[in-house]
Amino acid sequence: MNKTVFAVAAASLALAGVGSANAQLAAHKDLTLPIALTIAETAHAMCTGQGYNVSVHVIGRDAEVLIALRGDNANPHTMENSLRKAFTARLQRGPSSKLVDALKANPTAGAIHLGNQIPAQGALPIMVGNDVIGAVGVSGSPGGDKDEACAKAGIDKVADQLK
Repeated sequence: MNKTVFAVAAASLALAGVGSANAQLAAHKDLTLPIALTIAETAHAMCTGQGYNVSVHVIGRDAEVLIALRGDNANPHTMENSLRKAFTARLQRGPSSKLVDALKANPTAGAIHLGNQIPAQGALPIMVGNDVIGAVGVSGSPGGDKDEACAKAGIDKVADQLK
């Protein structure tokens, strides 16, 4: 019995060093509340300045909601739509319109069945290099291209901080 206990203990000690020798914590950047707020307010201001009543969502790396704005007189559905657009851009790692293109190529693409995605233009990922750290979605203007332009304005406003 003593030899068995000793052998198990020795094996445990030997294996303990194997997995942890190269283990490291992930190092990444995340959106802060002030940056997310600036993105949302800038996107909203641009659309409002053009006469569009919009809602804006900024989500983080894990698709958690950081900012949700519903503009004055924005239709109620724009809140859900801007969130789903942002979620789509985050998951697609590109503009939300990327899902539109994927579905045109393959109408039964599996991505359409993932919850909270929507094939609609109007959201962009927020990037640091090649790393997607969040997304911004806008809904309520008369066309996804206009929503996307407002989202881009928000990201452009903080571009110097996304490094």
